[in-house]
Formats: sequence, structure tokens, C-alpha cells
Amino acid sequence: MDRIAPRFTRYEPLRHAAALMAGMVSSLDRKNCWTIAEHRGATTPDGLQHLLARARWDADEVRDDLRDYVVDAFGDGEAVLVVDETGDVKKGTHSVGVQRQYSGTAGRIENSQVAVYLTYAAPRGHALIDRALYLPKSWTEDPQRCMDAGIPTGKRSFATKPMLAVELIDRAVAADVPAGWVAGDEVYGAHPQLRAAVRAHGLGYVLAIAANRRVPTHAGPIRVDKLPALIGTHAWQKHSAGNGAHGPRIYSWAWFRLLAEDDTDTGVHHLLIRRNDATGELAYLRCYSPKPVPLRTLVAVAGQRWRIEESFQAAKGLVGLDQHQVRRWTSWHRWTTLAMLAHAFLAVACAIERDTTPTPAGLIMLTVNEFRRLFDALLLATNHTITTLLAWSRWRRRHQYRARQSHYRRREQQ
Repeated sequence: MDRIAPRFTRYEPLRHAAALMAGMVSSLDRKNCWTIAEHRGATTPDGLQHLLARARWDADEVRDDLRDYVVDAFGDGEAVLVVDETGDVKKGTHSVGVQRQYSGTAGRIENSQVAVYLTYAAPRGHALIDRALYLPKSWTEDPQRCMDAGIPTGKRSFATKPMLAVELIDRAVAADVPAGWVAGDEVYGAHPQLRAAVRAHGLGYVLAIAANRRVPTHAGPIRVDKLPALIGTHAWQKHSAGNGAHGPRIYSWAWFRLLAEDDTDTGVHHLLIRRNDATGELAYLRCYSPKPVPLRTLVAVAGQRWRIEESFQAAKGLVGLDQHQVRRWTSWHRWTTLAMLAHAFLAVACAIERDTTPTPAGLIMLTVNEFRRLFDALLLATNHTITTLLAWSRWRRRHQYRARQSHYRRREQQ
């Protein structure tokens, strides 16, 4: 709150922003202006609604503060900027950007809002640092609809999700965010302008692509799903893509050297192939690095792509990123930015606690979920004592530790 206080010209909106974020990090099952106002002891939700809709403050300036807060805590020159979109299922036709479209959250076509996000993933932690609401052509081609939703004139042109991702990456680079890589799924790996933009910034990338995509090789363009047949058994190498809930995510990996995409490109291109040895499933990733790097480096970057899924899960499940009940452009950006800041607080504070308090034997490392539970119970509620709260915390973590050990033993026996 001290960081963002200069963004508010009046005390009341700042106080309401603090109340909103306190409600966001609470254990409320459903988070919106009504439930949070009641939780915080207000008599009406008017103050929170005014904060989102009419109060004078700039959500983009607070977004910049959020980005600096995360970088101050997690900054690392080899960090990964991870881009992805997520959808929020909505009812009606008036919420800004809503239409029937594919939502990865629902796994099908739904009436939803879709937004592209950027996560900063570093060894010490990860958190969302930027966002861009996707406006379908059904909106950008309807000036009256845009006006009714309060969309600024300069934001009404159509942009694809990869082009929105380019804007997020450009903003991060312009702000001198320390990073070495960009990662994303097939939507972004298939976009040549996004790949060119990343290379122009001097960053590397590991971007997934579909099996039917062609890549430039010394033998000519070839579909990536034809390449595994050319790989000898000895060429596959086992590497972990990072630790998962059930232990290291170990796959077999192979890579092919690719040709550059243009004459000015002096970096190194590869196609990275991941094989799940249990199922035989293959995944393909297009890779670039300004300088040569070993295979294990590309594998490590590929493993960081899942950080944004973890960010989505935590931001939606813990702070209500998707639970807003707002319709207009300004309100959406304000709610989303404060929810991202609330999530970043939990991630940073949890990392600090891990650094200062070693994990006792027999417990798993403190998680963001567990930290949120303790923070809510100790500071936002009064019906527990510290003794009972810590006892329950130890019980949950001990149970999770035993479950994880069981998973490890089962995997070793396979």
C-alpha cells in the first residue's frame, strides 16, 4: 500500500483499495464488492464500487508499481517472461470483451472474457506482472458498444492475442525488467511477428508449436512431426523440466538445429522435442537463443512455462482474479490490477518467510496457499489463537509431506 499510495490523490480511494485487497486475500468463498464490503465491516459496497468505477486513479500506474514490486523481490537476469491467455465465463452480452469464444478455463466455447497475461518467473518465485484484455471483432467493429463499455478510443482497434503478448513483452523490456527468456504455448509459438519481436529485444524463447507446423532445416522445410522418426535411440536425453507436485517432471528430450528466420538473425535456433516415456506423447517447441546454450538450459526454460498456469490458479483461487462483477473497461482493469497486486503480495511475502524461517524436518516447504491461510486467520479474523493456527498448519504440511514421500516411492518403483 505504501508503494501505490502516491497514485491516489485522495485518502478515501486509497483506504478502499486497501480494504478491497484485504478482502481479496481473505478466505471468502466469493469475492466481489458486496461480499468484501461486508467482510471488512462496511455498511454498503458503495465505497468499493466507487473505487472501481469513478474514483480518480490510474490502474496502469499501479500496474507499474506491481511490476517493480515483483522485480525487486524476484529479479534475475535469466528469469522467464511467460505469456498466456485465460478466460472468465460470464453471463449476458454487456461485460466488456465478452462473446462466445473458446475458453481454456472451461475447455470449450463459452460466453466469456479472455485476457492475455504476463508472468515473471524466476528461481525465487513468480507472479503476474501485466495484463491485456482481448477485444474480439464483434466489439472493435461496433463503436457504440465500445463507447457504452467505456473503452478508450485508442484501445478500440482489433489485436490478436499474440500481438497483445508482444505489447506486454515490449512494456517489460522498456521498463528494464531483468529477464533472459520468453515462453508460451502454441498460440504464441506459431506467430512469426512475436518471435521476431523477442529476438529484436535480445531475448531467447522456448515456444510450443503444433505438430503440423513446418520449420526450416538444411534439408528444406519439414513438418515437425516427421522429425522424431529420424532420431536415433542414443540421441534422446533424460532431463527434468522442474519439480511438480509428485516429484521431478522427467522426460526424454531431443533437439534439431534449425536455420535462421531472416538474414539479420545471428542467434541459434533449435526444435526441441519432448517425449513422455510413459505415454509416448510428443510435444514440440521452437527455440532461439542469442548465444549457444546447452540442452538442459532450454529444458529448464520449457519447464517454466507452467508457472503462468500456477499463477492463474493461485490468482483465481486465492484472490478472486476472475470473480469480479464489473462490466466496463476501467473497472475491469482496476479490479484485475489490484487482484494481481494482492497475489504478488502473497507470493513475495511467502518467499520472504521461506528465506527467514527454514522448513522443519518432516514438513513440506511453506506454500502460498498455506501462507494465505495463516495471514487471513492471524490478521483478518480473530476466532483462532496462534497456537491452534500453527498446530493446524503443521498438521496440513505434515500430511502433505507424507503424501509427497509416498508419491516419490511409488515413482521409484515404476
